Amino acid sequence: MDRLNILSLLGLSLRGGRLAVGEEPVEAVARARDARVLLLASDAADGTRRRCEHFAQAGDCLWLQLPFTKAELGRALGRTAVAIAAVTDVGLAAALLHRLAELDPEQYADAADRMDVKARRAAERRAEQAAHEKNLRQGKRRRKAPPAPKAAKPPAEMPPERAPDGNRPRGAKPYRSRPPRDARPKPKAQARPYANSRPVKKGKGSFRKKKEG
Repeated sequence: MDRLNILSLLGLSLRGGRLAVGEEPVEAVARARDARVLLLASDAADGTRRRCEHFAQAGDCLWLQLPFTKAELGRALGRTAVAIAAVTDVGLAAALLHRLAELDPEQYADAADRMDVKARRAAERRAEQAAHEKNLRQGKRRRKAPPAPKAAKPPAEMPPERAPDGNRPRGAKPYRSRPPRDARPKPKAQARPYANSRPVKKGKGSFRKKKEG
């Protein structure tokens, strides 16, 4: 009875568009990372088994060998024979592995637990995406962080307090009066570099005008 339930679940997945059948469709969904678990017939050839392992590595997904022959899988899926298939829905994959674990716990229990973890993560991602879309529809956006407080300006310096008589501030230096004109230092006389030089005679070293005509 359990075997029939598993085969009927595979047929349901195929009708719902959640099952890829054959090497080329399985390779396509695996490389697109849409496959959740790859299924291999019990009497599949060694070459098909190696390709199944390669597809699972490329798609980062699980692969299992089913307790059904190619003919049994073919009858359940409306084909002559099916050697390899891929489930693309994480919920259907988890349900399938649980039924296989009930049939053979030693062989399929670990894979069922791993698929449960993936199913929970997928459900959390869907919930987060739904909440995000709901917030967008309602116009909610993330609140911006409040601006950092500005640094306080230092207090302005107060003018010095004036003495009671109002003449000069307290603590200020005394004013120095300007000395009279006679007491001021006289500027130094400029040096005359040609004071002791002899006058130059006219015609020597001077420029003469040319006589006209």
